[in-house]
Amino acid sequence: MALETNTHRSYSIIPCFIFVELVIMAGTVLLSYYFECTDTFQVHIQGFFCQDGNLMKPYPGTEDESFISPLVLYCVLAATPTAIIFIGEVTTYFIKSTRENLIIQEKMILTGECCYLNPLIRRILRFIGVFAFGLFATDIFVNAGQVVTGNLTPYFLTACKPNYTVSDCLINHQFINNANICTGDPEVIEKARRSFPSKHAALSIYSALYTTMYITSTIKTKSSRLAKPVLCLGTLCCAFLTGLNRVSEYRNHCVDVIGGFILGTAIALFLGLCVVHNFKGLYGSPSKPKPEDPRGVPLMAFPRVESPLETLSAQNHSSMTEVT
Repeated sequence: MALETNTHRSYSIIPCFIFVELVIMAGTVLLSYYFECTDTFQVHIQGFFCQDGNLMKPYPGTEDESFISPLVLYCVLAATPTAIIFIGEVTTYFIKSTRENLIIQEKMILTGECCYLNPLIRRILRFIGVFAFGLFATDIFVNAGQVVTGNLTPYFLTACKPNYTVSDCLINHQFINNANICTGDPEVIEKARRSFPSKHAALSIYSALYTTMYITSTIKTKSSRLAKPVLCLGTLCCAFLTGLNRVSEYRNHCVDVIGGFILGTAIALFLGLCVVHNFKGLYGSPSKPKPEDPRGVPLMAFPRVESPLETLSAQNHSSMTEVT
């Protein structure tokens, strides 16, 4: 009987919602794959000045030679928030008071005759699923910005190796639109045209901010007041250092890193505040009803209180009636 009272029966609506969410997630992953691994979307060819000092930094090597390689970055970005969310939800669920509130407010969703979605599983899937969706969405926005703008990296001229003997480069301040002037490796040149916004900065700040919002809004601890701030500031500091590393290695301009920070922050705030509602409203105690404002209650609704004069008048009237 207790299971039935705490269970919402939904045989058609819930599977439909799950199917729609899976389709959206699959489409996001597929679009990210086309941006990353195929040449479906061609990068915009942006012109340059042959003697532009901002584009003549030394070539830092491939991305794998970076201090923070893409493989390490993606593994940390995906594993750290997932582990924090999983540990936080499991730990909070096994606390008696929070578990009781969770069962009361979340309930269980019955998706079949023998398939129940436990509140703990629902929350873990919700938070990690939204995080994964935002990670792929951030990657799509970054790739779209790089393809559309075609902004050049600080080492573009070093990788391009333009032919300075042609007439276009004889004049120092002449703007070059001819893409055939480059004589370097075409693959390196194409990567050198994808600078704005910085992908490392956008993904790192998104992951750090999403994790910070989860920690500050969901995990409640009274034993240590510095544990949460240190953990949150540590994740944000790692994201900040990732952006600085891109500038120090001449892989991105400062503007590219700032643009990546803004993009990742915007997506994390949107998902945290609007989609999962700042992770609140699940473990807290139910809200108490507000007292009614006496100014909004009609006068007939208030109890009538007799004045002393009315009481004396009534007594005199009754005594006169007895005498007569």
